[in-house]
Amino acid sequence: MSSSRSSSSSPASGATHQPLAERLRPRTLGEVIGQQQVLGPGMPLRLAFESGRPHSCILWGPPGVGKTTIARLMADAFDAQFISISAVLGGVKDIREAVERAELARDGLMQQRTIVFVDEVHRFNKSQQDAFLPHVESGLFTFIGATTENPSFEVNSALLSRAAVYVLQPLSAEDLQQLVALAQQQGALPAIEQDAIDRLVAYADGDARRLLNTLETLAMAATQEQLAEISDAWLLKVLGERMRRYDKGGEQFYDTISALHKSVRGSDPDAALYWLVRMLDGGADPRYMARRLVRMASEDIGLADPRALRLALDAAEVYERLGTPEGELALAECVVYLAVAPKSNAVYKAYNAARAWVKQDGTRPVPMHLRNAPTKLMKQLDYGKGYRYAHDEEDGFAAGENYLPQGMQAPGYYQPVERGLEIKIAQKLRELRDRNSTADGAVHPED
Repeated sequence: MSSSRSSSSSPASGATHQPLAERLRPRTLGEVIGQQQVLGPGMPLRLAFESGRPHSCILWGPPGVGKTTIARLMADAFDAQFISISAVLGGVKDIREAVERAELARDGLMQQRTIVFVDEVHRFNKSQQDAFLPHVESGLFTFIGATTENPSFEVNSALLSRAAVYVLQPLSAEDLQQLVALAQQQGALPAIEQDAIDRLVAYADGDARRLLNTLETLAMAATQEQLAEISDAWLLKVLGERMRRYDKGGEQFYDTISALHKSVRGSDPDAALYWLVRMLDGGADPRYMARRLVRMASEDIGLADPRALRLALDAAEVYERLGTPEGELALAECVVYLAVAPKSNAVYKAYNAARAWVKQDGTRPVPMHLRNAPTKLMKQLDYGKGYRYAHDEEDGFAAGENYLPQGMQAPGYYQPVERGLEIKIAQKLRELRDRNSTADGAVHPED
């Protein structure tokens, strides 16, 4: 999120040594591009600016959407001292120095407020984050944290409870188009074809800083080659084959894999393919993707189509043999198959139910007739006595036999759905249960 500082800020001014992103940084809320969902009239962050009372907050959003800009504007709006700390490079020493500077500003003649801005606050550990608490509570300074990660997981609950969370969004294509126009108004760019602008906007992927840094690189290259206009063909030659912005380990990564999983579960092959390609295009490890496909086959398809699990394993093996890019086609084939396969989470639910039961239940002894009897003593103690070998029974089924611990009711963990192969499995189970209930001398676990 960036905008023009003022019409007087041009490359001819004394600020020409500054990066373009800094030269175009907004000086007022009115110059801010984007984030109208929090900065527009009547929106929460705008109201905070207009209230005259700063409050601690967390600015959560992807890179290049204006977190630092908003924090600086808040300091300007309240005539506050602005102290910036990078959680990547800083530590407790920087926090201690910020406290000292805030005390000096508070106790000085001007009695100035202080805003402490912590960039990448999720990089601070618990003790470092806790160091801010007493000073936030005492009102010594207003705390503003910026993070690209979900603050629910990365910011201490105590600190989070004392700060409002504002969610910032990637800039829209229209927002980024405005930034290109502003750069041209500032004389920072030569003429540029619309196709080239469209490609730049797509390349920036919602990140204003990335767009402006790329524009600056292009402007320098165009000046060296004495180009009157930046064409799309020249732009492609300069940029080369670069990946889209993609966070391989953060919030965006887990959101995208979640979208893929839900698309498969929802039986939408087009959406599933889209999210798979998004992840592969962004640099996700295809081996990780293969593991997730195996998980989907087990969790969401199960015995409705047991071939799905085998296909997922085969896709993983094909990728190991062929690598990128040939092996990725096998992953795509698997994703489509999983999406269109009949769905059942009956095994998944049964497994979780069994785990929950065992966790809360006592250790029940194995019934004597089910115990192994490899020694003479064990046989004398009736280990294995009365066990019925199913293969010797009619249809290979010992009707009326009990395989649960003594006194344990039949839990009914596994409830097959009426889809795919589980239709036949459900029929089979009903037949076996009927035979159990009518068998002569049937042994029931509650007996």
